[in-house]
Amino acid sequence: ADQLWTRFDPRHYRLDLQQAPLFRLFVAYDQRNDRWIALQLLHQLCMDHMAQENLQMEVAAYLQGRQAELPPALPFRNFVAQARLGANASEHEAFFREMLGDVEEPTVPFGLADVRGDGSGIDETRREVDAGLARRLRSRARALGVSVASLGHLASALVLARASGRDDVVFGTVLFGGMQGENVLGLGINTLPVRIRVDASSIGTSVRAVHNLFSQLLRHEHASLVLAQNCSRVQAPAPLFSALLNYRHSKGETEQKPPGASNGMGHLRSEERTNYPLTLAIDDFGEGFELLAQAPASIGPARICAMLHRALEQLVDALEHAPSSPMYQLDVLSVEERRQVVETFNDTAVDYPPVRCLHQLFEEQVARTPEAIALVFKDHQLTYAELNARANQVAHYLLAQGVKPDERVALYVERGPEMVIGLLGVLKASGSYVPLDPDYPLDRISYMLADAAPKIVLTQTALRARLSHVSVPVLILDDAGSLAGQPGHDPVVTGLSSTHLAYVIYTSGSTGNPKGVMIEHGGIVNRLQWMQDAYPLDGTDRVLQKTSFSFDVSVWEFFWPLSYGARIVLAEPGGHKDPAYLQDVIVREAVTVTHFVPSMLRQFLSVEELKACVSLRHVFCSGEALSTDI
Repeated sequence: ADQLWTRFDPRHYRLDLQQAPLFRLFVAYDQRNDRWIALQLLHQLCMDHMAQENLQMEVAAYLQGRQAELPPALPFRNFVAQARLGANASEHEAFFREMLGDVEEPTVPFGLADVRGDGSGIDETRREVDAGLARRLRSRARALGVSVASLGHLASALVLARASGRDDVVFGTVLFGGMQGENVLGLGINTLPVRIRVDASSIGTSVRAVHNLFSQLLRHEHASLVLAQNCSRVQAPAPLFSALLNYRHSKGETEQKPPGASNGMGHLRSEERTNYPLTLAIDDFGEGFELLAQAPASIGPARICAMLHRALEQLVDALEHAPSSPMYQLDVLSVEERRQVVETFNDTAVDYPPVRCLHQLFEEQVARTPEAIALVFKDHQLTYAELNARANQVAHYLLAQGVKPDERVALYVERGPEMVIGLLGVLKASGSYVPLDPDYPLDRISYMLADAAPKIVLTQTALRARLSHVSVPVLILDDAGSLAGQPGHDPVVTGLSSTHLAYVIYTSGSTGNPKGVMIEHGGIVNRLQWMQDAYPLDGTDRVLQKTSFSFDVSVWEFFWPLSYGARIVLAEPGGHKDPAYLQDVIVREAVTVTHFVPSMLRQFLSVEELKACVSLRHVFCSGEALSTDI
């Protein structure tokens, strides 16, 4: 049986979707146990779970010579005709546009956004719902005049809300078509999105809202999933949702046995997988319930089942004793897990120096090693004192322009010394810098400028023409006359503290419009102090700065070395994409610390003569999953 399963595992044995029928039956004789083993492989394009049960019953009946007892088979075209006689496309669109028209971001619990997976790496766990809880769920549903499925969907929404950090979630639900229970083989189910809010609405109100939603959804159960998704404002290729709930009315254990099971026929094993990285199922057996979760092993499906069980407990408790309580007060964590999350994980007290501002760490290092090299770019070098003086000139200019704490100053500059000078100058003037990568499209730059509303924009001569539409003042950093006469000493800004903004970096916008993430000085200073404790830098270190300053990794690449006496080696424009260039600069400048996203690290490791990079002692990886084969 194991050999048969391994040989025809669908993760490597593929069905040809152009060759009917879309299922196969593989048979092998098990000599040791004197039995025949059959493995059925099918694609859901041709058959769903309920149709598969019908097929198995038919096979069993034929093997026992009882085929005359089978009901007459109905053609699948009857189901197709019934589906087409329902609501038309315009009605479907109106319904889903009303439900989803203002949804701009996908719901991705646990950050699981890949909805094109093949089921590999997915674990499965089942958990029976406590008998007492099952009875209470049915009793409460009857008292409210709603289906138990509505309670199941609301509890699932609560789990997904907590796992995605949202109070307004969208997920897929499985609908079973209009001819289930009849003898039809084919795909009768459909997956459609539902939107449920876990907000300040009362729990009783939320239950009725979900019940009403499903009452309306049934009229649209044959709508196209593509049509429904297109009614939202989530832009492809981002998914509208990445989690699926299948609430299904299932047969009990005795009912599941095919005819003749007592005559030697048995069921050894089965596996169902979808493309969704998180799949929940609630099996309703008429009296009891069973929960099922399929999730990546790293998330833990047993943990998901525990959360869903806890959500059902919390929901029925509230409906029995406090139905007017707001939905958001319900919890999905057990007492033990909540204690771990809230108390154990937060037991992180460590003695640290007083929290200061980011540029103050640099100024203190300037006082310690003014003549040490702080920055290298191509053939140019700046000492700590020189870099500090030039940044101070920018800072005094910005202060004269009225820059105050928390005000944004945009930087639209190419890679080079002016970029670092500008960053430090903005911080020294008490502002928060907003990096604008010149490689970005102009419409994205315009959007970010309008959204951030900077007090002033810092740029370079070669880029000035692109900012002709900017209404705020513009400072040309590489124009010597622009800063002539500005003082070179450290400015003093009264009232500036670690709680003020240090920078605003925008997201990629892959799930909608880019969003500015605001970080205070205290957070990044704490991060740098931790890095220094964990991986100490000193004056012998050379840190390769190659990440675009529009990404948060760049923050430590700039300010960690400058805070502790190391040297920044600034990569040339475009150099971060060229493994051969990176090898050359690492060898030439004796770089000791660098960062790679895993995919770029793989390319870098393929460079010939990699062993020449003997100076490297720390390589940091982030931004993607790190494969074990790197």
